[in-house]
Amino acid sequence: MFLSLVTPQVNTWIDGELFIPAHWFEEQSAEKRKMVGIPNQRSFQTKPELGWQMIQRVCERGIAFQAVLMDSLYGRNEALRQQMDKAKLEYYADVPVSTQVYLEKPNIVYPLTRKRGVPSKKPVIEGDPYEVQSVGRQPTLLWETIRLRPNERGFLEAQFARCRVWVAYPGPELRQEWLLIRKDPTQITYVLSNAPEDTLLQQMAWRKSQRYLIERSHQDAKDELGWDEFQARKYRAWEHHLALTILASWFITETRLDWQQRLKQDPTLLEKYEVEVLPQLSVGNVRELLRAALPLPQLSSEEAAQLVVTHLVNRTRSRKSRLRKAKGRPDA
Repeated sequence: MFLSLVTPQVNTWIDGELFIPAHWFEEQSAEKRKMVGIPNQRSFQTKPELGWQMIQRVCERGIAFQAVLMDSLYGRNEALRQQMDKAKLEYYADVPVSTQVYLEKPNIVYPLTRKRGVPSKKPVIEGDPYEVQSVGRQPTLLWETIRLRPNERGFLEAQFARCRVWVAYPGPELRQEWLLIRKDPTQITYVLSNAPEDTLLQQMAWRKSQRYLIERSHQDAKDELGWDEFQARKYRAWEHHLALTILASWFITETRLDWQQRLKQDPTLLEKYEVEVLPQLSVGNVRELLRAALPLPQLSSEEAAQLVVTHLVNRTRSRKSRLRKAKGRPDA
C-alpha cells in the first residue's frame, strides 16, 4: 500500500505500508512471523486502517495537502470516511455503483419493541434509498464537459455532474455530502466527497482526476526505480527497499522542480511544434542524466543530454501528429 503526493508540478511516493493477511497473526503462524521478522507489536489491520495511519503520519509531519483521493477499496469504507470528516480532511472517495444514498434527508427512528412496548436500542433509517448508479440516471442532473489536463493526444476531457445527497453512517449519523459523477467513453465513476457546499464543480473534477497521477507514481516506482525487482524474505528488507525507493522518488522530484525554476521552457517552441503545452522532464529522463553523472558513467554528459532532448522532441512531435490527425490535417 502506498501514499502519493500529487501537485500540479510533480507526483511522488511519500509513505507505504505492508498489508499482512489475518491468518499470519494466528497462533499457529507465530514461528513464521518470527522467521520473517514481523515486529511483535504488529497486529492485524485492514487496508483502510493502515491507510488512515499513513494519512495521520502525513498530518503529524506537517506535509501540506488539500484533499485525500481514494479508490473504491478505501472509499467504500464508512469508518475511514467518518475519520477523515471528523479530522476536517476533504476527501474524494470512489464508491461502488450499488452504494446507497438519500436524495431527501431520512429520519432516524427507534421503533417500539413488540414485547415491552419501549423504544428499541437499534435505530432504523426511514427514507427512500437510491443506488448511486440510479442517481446518475436522473434527468435533472446537469452535465458539464471539463478539460482536465493535456495528454499525448491533445487534452483529456470528461463529463461531470453532481448533486447533494444524504449518507447514513454507523452511530447512527446522517451527513450531507456531494455525489460527484464522472462519465468517460468506457466507464462511469461515482465519488462521495465532503467538500464544502460552495466548492466549484471544476475544482472538484480536477481534484478527483488527480488519481491518474497517483497511479503514475506507482508505475514510475516499478518501471524506473526498481520496485518491481524486489525479492526478499525479511520484513525489515521490505522496509529498507521502500525507504530507498521513496528517497529516489523524492530526489527526482526535487530535480524536476529545480529544473522548472532554473531552466524555463522556450515559449517559441509552442509555435514551432504547433502545440499548447510542452512536456516536462520524466523520471526516465532524469535516470538517463544520472547515468552520465554517476562515478562509472555509461554515457557522456553530452550524450545523456542529447537523449533527453531527443525524447522530449519525439514526444512533442507525436502530440503534434495526433492533433493534426484529430483535425483531419495531414502531417507536415
